[in-house]
Amino acid sequence: MRRCPAMYAGRCCEGSIMPRFGFLRFSGLLEGLRSGLLRIDVMVLYPILALIAVGFGEIDILLVTAFLLPALLALQAFARSPRARLGGERPAAAERPHGLPTRASLMAMLDRIAVQSPAEATAAIMVHIDELAGVTERWGGETVDDILLRAADRLRAALRHDDMIARIGEAGFGIVLHPVRRASSDVLLGVIERMETALRQPFAIGGSSAHISASFGYCTLDMAPAPTGKSMLDAAEEALAEARGNGPSAVRAFSRELGQHRRKGSDLADGVKPALASGEIRAWYQPQICTDTGVISGFEALARWHHPEHGVLPPGEFLHAVAAAQQMARLGEVMLYNALAALRSWDRAGLSIPSVAVNFSAEELRDPRLADRIKWDVDRFDLRPGRLTVEILETVAAQSEDDIIIRNIEMLGSHGFNLDLDDFGTGQASIANIQRFNVNRIKIDRSFVARLDKDPKQQSMVSAILSLAEHLGVATLAEGVETPGEYSMLAQLGCGHVQGFGIARPMPFEDTIAWAAAHTAKLADTAGIGRQAG
Repeated sequence: MRRCPAMYAGRCCEGSIMPRFGFLRFSGLLEGLRSGLLRIDVMVLYPILALIAVGFGEIDILLVTAFLLPALLALQAFARSPRARLGGERPAAAERPHGLPTRASLMAMLDRIAVQSPAEATAAIMVHIDELAGVTERWGGETVDDILLRAADRLRAALRHDDMIARIGEAGFGIVLHPVRRASSDVLLGVIERMETALRQPFAIGGSSAHISASFGYCTLDMAPAPTGKSMLDAAEEALAEARGNGPSAVRAFSRELGQHRRKGSDLADGVKPALASGEIRAWYQPQICTDTGVISGFEALARWHHPEHGVLPPGEFLHAVAAAQQMARLGEVMLYNALAALRSWDRAGLSIPSVAVNFSAEELRDPRLADRIKWDVDRFDLRPGRLTVEILETVAAQSEDDIIIRNIEMLGSHGFNLDLDDFGTGQASIANIQRFNVNRIKIDRSFVARLDKDPKQQSMVSAILSLAEHLGVATLAEGVETPGEYSMLAQLGCGHVQGFGIARPMPFEDTIAWAAAHTAKLADTAGIGRQAG
């Protein structure tokens, strides 16, 4: 069995590029020659050359410039056309000639390895080029085809000679590693890192450059549910799907828990619509406290799914399913209705709850009618606009190039709703945007609050944020407060409001009235003790 001496320690010494990719170099030269001969400033010379040939009696030059050269160029252009090559409609990218094996070839190689070399390890790696639609929109389909061919060339150069790479789908590749002594995670991540680095190098396009990134999913022989090629490839594709769901350039390994998680996610996506319609997905409420007085300054509405099989699910476990079902806007409507209904119920119960906060995603803020619809709902409940706080992520507010989002944020402020800038310190919102949108309050992200009472660096960071807010005339709220020490330090530093598990966990509406009554009574008892002591 022939091995590459360099193995995975770097660029393989046994010919880093397969011979079948040599045609790319030749076709590139032909393309450059054809492009040069078809330039306008070159083509205008053809008639002149023909006239000169007539004048000097050079019949050979006349034939070349007047007949042969145009005919060859026309034939070359025709041969280059996908319709001419295949005699019909433009085929899908995965069907075009690309000189790569197929998925079936990968499967056959894995089956062979599993039978012939069970003691040795191999891995299947799936690669997906991220956001290729944007590249296609900018550069066109044929340029993208060329980029994918060159991407395959680069991937092959990062592998050993005996490894196999195949084209999978419109924007993906599959790779099977020839057996090694042990395909450990370190080895695999090293291979993936080299491939990722190769793909990140710019692709020259005329006088410009295109940049791409890729996501990776992989499965080793011992990870796979069964020792077959199909099982390994399916598992690697599941890992890739998980990677793609976690942003560009992500890498995920297959695990049995991952498969269960994805199946659960698929089941959840199917149940989103009926859950929203039946009220299974509804708001829970987490109180916000004023550090000066201890009184309740508001509640934040947080989504919970009362699932009949999986119990009560927090947003992190089902928001991806809501997005997959394209129901984010409907979720926003449900949360707003629940929050406004809760305000009216608290009023009827005699509680003094100044406001309720509701989160709105970037997708919802791209709805041109959002601000007017929220105003109509608040008016319908006969509530003052100031009773509703609209929470907007700092990363969303930073998208100053989106005219619809900007218009909605400005209109929400002009309607009189309070604006909270959520997760402050983790995004890129500028001071100008804070002032432009008339933000009422910034929410300090929980990452700055953790161990605040024990970490001087955290204290310096929070102190700087609070100083900025004070100079801008903006209120502050710290989220994720979990200990009395964190609460006390925030109060000392001058943070106006706090929320977190240290005050109370999110609770269903039916528990909020009893909690608020008990909290108010505790404050009254504390004040009474203070007066007696005085």
